[in-house]
Amino acid sequence: MALHLSVLLLFTGVTGIDCTIQTVSKVSVKAGRSISVPCLYESQYTHHVKYLCRGDHFGNCYTEVKTNQQNSSGKFSISDDKHQRIFTLTFNNQSVDDTNYWCAVERNDGPHDAKRFQLSVTRGSPQLSVDHQEITGFNGDDVTIHFKYNISGKIQWCRLGWSCVKEQSGSLNGARVTINVNVTDFTVTLSGLRTESSGWYLCTKGDLQMPVHVTVKERPSTSKYHTTKYYVSISSLIIIGTLSLALLILVASFIWFMWRRHKQRNAQSPAATVPEEEVTYINVKRTRKTPHKADAVNVDVSTLAL
Repeated sequence: MALHLSVLLLFTGVTGIDCTIQTVSKVSVKAGRSISVPCLYESQYTHHVKYLCRGDHFGNCYTEVKTNQQNSSGKFSISDDKHQRIFTLTFNNQSVDDTNYWCAVERNDGPHDAKRFQLSVTRGSPQLSVDHQEITGFNGDDVTIHFKYNISGKIQWCRLGWSCVKEQSGSLNGARVTINVNVTDFTVTLSGLRTESSGWYLCTKGDLQMPVHVTVKERPSTSKYHTTKYYVSISSLIIIGTLSLALLILVASFIWFMWRRHKQRNAQSPAATVPEEEVTYINVKRTRKTPHKADAVNVDVSTLAL
């Protein structure tokens, strides 16, 4: 019987027993919603093809999507972060069902490596859900992640492929972890975020897990912000000054043109006053000639200057 099982495993290609791939065990999502599942792999698989396979047994499962061949239906997508060595599977608009899936990696020297997980799709509220799977915070700040649940079990906050915080408080990847539990919901607060806090986390409640991706960014420098504002202000002043100078030149040019035109008109018009020449009027009287004497002429000269 044992020999038969070993032969079966060999032919079906079921591996993953050596934990070269790590992922969730079971996740829950409401029908019509989306959920992402991370799969952590070892460094030797960095440049290998990764894919999602659906089925109870890996030997006869159906490949839904691959890193070198996307899914045409749009119900599945896959992305590979070679730096973090994590490929992410995204499920869109799933129907109501409990289905087994496999995080799988192609191998050139033997059977493919794979790790199984279960996806539970419900009509009502999932037994474990989160407000947002993608969380972003700044270095040194705090972020609070809100979960809802209707399942019993202890809560754990784990870094995928790393350790876990199993109590109400603890430290993980340089950040302080605080878990506050209420009747139907609970929060996980990460305080004092650091750059190395970025990555995929798993929140566990009972037999369910919910993946959450945290991204930590550097806060923009305040001095840089003020420098930008000052630069914009100087630019505005330069623009206003340039426009004012252009307007001043335009007005001055117009005034000069009008003055020159007026001067030309005055040069072309006749003189307003021309002095008249002096005129001499002569009154001549004729007298009767006397015998043997020449005619006498009496001249009355008057000079008038007009």
